[in-house]
Amino acid sequence: MDIKSIIFELRSVGDPERIEKSKSYFPTSMEVLGAKNPDVKKLIGEIWPEIKNRPPEKLISFCKELVATKVMECNHLAFELLWKNKKALDLLKLPDLEELGVNMDNWATTDGFSVMLSGWAWRNNQISDDNILKWLETGNRWWRRAAVVSTVGLNLRSRGGTGDTKRTLMVCEKVVDDREDMMIKALSWALRELSKTDKPAVEGFMKYYRLRLAGRVVREVTSKLTTGLKNSK
Repeated sequence: MDIKSIIFELRSVGDPERIEKSKSYFPTSMEVLGAKNPDVKKLIGEIWPEIKNRPPEKLISFCKELVATKVMECNHLAFELLWKNKKALDLLKLPDLEELGVNMDNWATTDGFSVMLSGWAWRNNQISDDNILKWLETGNRWWRRAAVVSTVGLNLRSRGGTGDTKRTLMVCEKVVDDREDMMIKALSWALRELSKTDKPAVEGFMKYYRLRLAGRVVREVTSKLTTGLKNSK
């Protein structure tokens, strides 16, 4: 299936209500077709038999073309296709990632990119700690969020993470004083995910930085550590 056909299929299942909600829930400069996640998953299942045997390099190129459409669902589709082909994931380098992430201007796209792509590449040393830290220095809120959420990719079991305390806390330490809403939420998520594999390390981090952390981070991470839940009743 070519890209025009993919866009046609996504548009055909578009939900006008979802398009309208996106304007406040994840505002973006990309076109939003309104396809729901189950619809995207279904389309992936339909096109995967045709795509799965493509050489990894060809799949990466195809996914870059999907990203270049500036259609939000096509960006998500690209990330999912790469996630399904670990040989392609293993070839991703910094220039590839920065091209695939070029449209990140909302939390949904940023988080998908970070958990599925950059977190994997970082965990496998395809990109370096310095690369991640430079994203923090860009001044771009979404690349900065990607740096923090990439730690989730290091630790999230469902995405192959096994726990990486050193690199996770290295990034978290850089943003303890950040009060931008997207960064506060990212830091909370990063610490809560790490707590599943190294609770003592997160407890120590919280004790050391408690007075500098945003209230939301303190509440959510403390709740996770004490109750196992993000928010306690």
